[in-house]
Amino acid sequence: ADMFANEEGGPEPDWVITEREQFSDFRDLNKDGKMDKDEIQQWILPQDYDHALAEARHLVYESDVDKDQKLTKEEILDNWNMFVGSQATNYGEDLTRNHDEL
Repeated sequence: ADMFANEEGGPEPDWVITEREQFSDFRDLNKDGKMDKDEIQQWILPQDYDHALAEARHLVYESDVDKDQKLTKEEILDNWNMFVGSQATNYGEDLTRNHDEL
């Protein structure tokens, strides 16, 4: 469903234009018009991006109701579905262990 086939010869949708720009500006690093193994690796596992930190920040942002940058037990329980679906909590398994910080 995310593919675009320009069968009618009309203009490309904005999202296709954006994807082309993303490809040429950020993905195709050697500008050869295709992605090689190194470019795909950089795209999927960028070295300058900390996935765990990003997920932790996401969980705090979405669950910290009073915006004090600290999660209470109540805030976690009120958003339990987000935590059990998160890789950062090992899909909820880590929430069943005793933690001093909670």
